[in-house]
Amino acid sequence: MTSARPTHGNGDPVALTWRELRDPRVLLATGLGCGFAPVAPGTVGSVLGAAIWWFVFADLDYTIRAAAAFAVFFFSVLVVESAVKRYGLGDDRAIVLDEVIGMWFALLFMPKSILWVAAAFVLFRIADIVKPWPASWVDTRVTGGLGIMSDDLIAGMMAAVAALMAWYAMSGLP
Repeated sequence: MTSARPTHGNGDPVALTWRELRDPRVLLATGLGCGFAPVAPGTVGSVLGAAIWWFVFADLDYTIRAAAAFAVFFFSVLVVESAVKRYGLGDDRAIVLDEVIGMWFALLFMPKSILWVAAAFVLFRIADIVKPWPASWVDTRVTGGLGIMSDDLIAGMMAAVAALMAWYAMSGLP
């Protein structure tokens, strides 16, 4: 039997720590530990997402990229849900799997180019931080793994649309 999760004086659960990385759910949810970065863990998680995309997905067909991104998204919802239930958490700042996968969606239609990866990265970080509607609605109303993952999915899709529009505009395509 496990004991209740320790809380801060205000009743909020104590955040995840490095000790929990032994749990595979935490290892995945924190982006292999990137979520424990002392500064901007979401940005560090986004860098991990861009790196994985570059080396694993960038050379694949768009439909395979999309299928893989959605499959991993749904798996990630289960992983994050399990971790937050196990440790009594909300959207802990160390959980960056949402940023990793959100970047995959931001890069979904981008060519393998440092310029376009950087553009999608910036657009995704802006959308993830500002959380325009409907990401803000999901962020405040959907809880658990689905809520944690979905606002970044939406931010990634917003970034993908903006980057794709810029790419078309700059390439002179109709």
